[in-house]
Amino acid sequence: MELQDTPEEWRVVATTTPFQGKKTSVRTDDVVMPDGTVARRDYQVHPGSVAVLALDDQDRVLLLKQYRHPVRQKLWEIPAGLLDVPGENPLHAAQRELYEEAHVKAEEWRVLADVYTTPGGCDEAVRIFLARGLSEAEGRRYEVSDEEADMELARVPLGELVRGVLAGELHNNCLVVGVLSLAAARAGGGEGELRAADAEWPARPFEA
Repeated sequence: MELQDTPEEWRVVATTTPFQGKKTSVRTDDVVMPDGTVARRDYQVHPGSVAVLALDDQDRVLLLKQYRHPVRQKLWEIPAGLLDVPGENPLHAAQRELYEEAHVKAEEWRVLADVYTTPGGCDEAVRIFLARGLSEAEGRRYEVSDEEADMELARVPLGELVRGVLAGELHNNCLVVGVLSLAAARAGGGEGELRAADAEWPARPFEA
């Protein structure tokens, strides 16, 4: 058995878009099942996202605390954002989000993990980067609004975040996956085994 996800696409006999939002939409597909029956599947169509686990020279992770209305909580998160342009290079998007949300730049980049956030109900794919060699960005700070205007920033030791994840105190998916991926990498072959920042991403193909 090869332990690897594989592309596959079952036949769709009808599709509609009952909702079209600014960045995402909802699609309804009638999908032919293996036994020949047709099942209706509703899911969110999403452009994709990037997230950045930014680690400073004291082994602290740069965090943001932001209100998330659907879950009615303020969550500790790592910098993240949408792939605004189809085919956008995810590294460039991650660098932009780190600058806009934290006014920070990084010299070293690696891929930590690629995930589908909720594959049963949304096609969102997220690439999570590890960023090192942090310093304050030059130029004016990005102007924030809405939920981002109330954000808190902090730098927290990686070990404390691992404990918080396993204790059920931290819930943001990119934070959880990023923190545990880095801990797993260190327990295995080390950070040098992580993929290059420009590694292929079949879920969201891009040009270098």
